[in-house]
Amino acid sequence: MKKLFVLLLGLVLLFSFCAVSAEDLNIAYMPNYASLWSVVTGVNMGYFEEEGLNVHLVEFADGPTIIAAMESGSIDMGYIGPGAHKLCIQGRAKIFMLSQIGNADHVLARHSRGIESYADLKGKKIGYASGTSSEMILQYALEEAGLTFDDIEAYEMEVSSLVSSMVSGSIDAAAAWSPNTGTIIATDPDDIYSLCSNVTFANRSVSPASWIVLSGYAEEHADIVLRFARALYKAMDYGSQPENFDQVAQWVANQCGVDLEIAIAQEGDADWPSSDVIVAGAQDGTIEGYYKVQQDAFIASGAVESEVPVSDYVMFDIMIEAGK
Repeated sequence: MKKLFVLLLGLVLLFSFCAVSAEDLNIAYMPNYASLWSVVTGVNMGYFEEEGLNVHLVEFADGPTIIAAMESGSIDMGYIGPGAHKLCIQGRAKIFMLSQIGNADHVLARHSRGIESYADLKGKKIGYASGTSSEMILQYALEEAGLTFDDIEAYEMEVSSLVSSMVSGSIDAAAAWSPNTGTIIATDPDDIYSLCSNVTFANRSVSPASWIVLSGYAEEHADIVLRFARALYKAMDYGSQPENFDQVAQWVANQCGVDLEIAIAQEGDADWPSSDVIVAGAQDGTIEGYYKVQQDAFIASGAVESEVPVSDYVMFDIMIEAGK
C-alpha cells in the first residue's frame, strides 16, 4: 500500500511539473484563413501541446499593430502580411517562418464610378490601410498608369472602415485583402469588381506572409521559438493537404466567428506549403529570393531607403533546424 501511495504521489508530482513547465504564449493573428491556416490547425490538432506550449490566440486588424503589441510586451509572436515586412527590414522584428506566398490582396472598384482601367483611378476617392499590403497593391495599380497618390483622393482607413466605406459608396475604390474583399464584392457583384490582385504584379513582386518575433525575444527564448516552429511544421503538413482544407476552414470559421462558407471561399488565397517545401527553400535560397524581390519592390517604391541583407531579418536557421 505504501509503495502504491509513493507511486501515485510521484505521478501527481510529475504531471504537476509538466503542467507548470508548459510555456504560455500570446500569439497574434488576423481574422482570415491565410493568417490562421497553420496556427489554428496546430491548436486543434494538439501540436503545440506536444511541444509544451499553451497557445493563446489574440486577434488584430493588421501587421503594424501586431508589431507594436509585440514591442509593448503583450504579444510573444505573430503573423504579418506582405506590407508589414518593411518593418522587419527596418529592424523592428525578425521573420522566423515563411507562412505562404499569398494572392489575397485586391484593388476593388465600381463600374458605376467609371473605373474600367488603372488610368481611371485618377481623381477618384480611394481607401487603403497605411503600412499594409493594401497600400502596396494600390501603389502598384497607380504606377501601371503612371499615377501617384497625389493623383487620387487617398483616404487612410482602418480595415473595418474600408469595408463600410466601399459598401456605402462613400469611396469609389478600395485596396483590401481577403476576406474583406469577398464581403465587399458580395454586396453588389454587378458593380463592384477586382481591378487587380497580387497575381497581376507577379512579374515585379511576390507577397510572402510570415511568422515574426522580436530580436530580443528570439535571443532570450530561442528554444521556445524553435518549438513553436516545429509545431507550425506539423500543422502545415496537415493543412497543406487538399483533403484537409475544409476541416481547416471549419477551425478558421470557429475562431473568427463566421459562417463556414466564408472561410472555405478563402482556401484559394495562396498555395499552402508543407514543411518540406519550406525547409528545401530555406536551404537552396528560394525563400531568400522571395524576400529579396519583396525588399527590392519596397526600395523601388520608396518604402525602404536602402538595401539590407535578407539574412539580417530572416532566421533561415530556425526554418532549417525545425525540420530536423
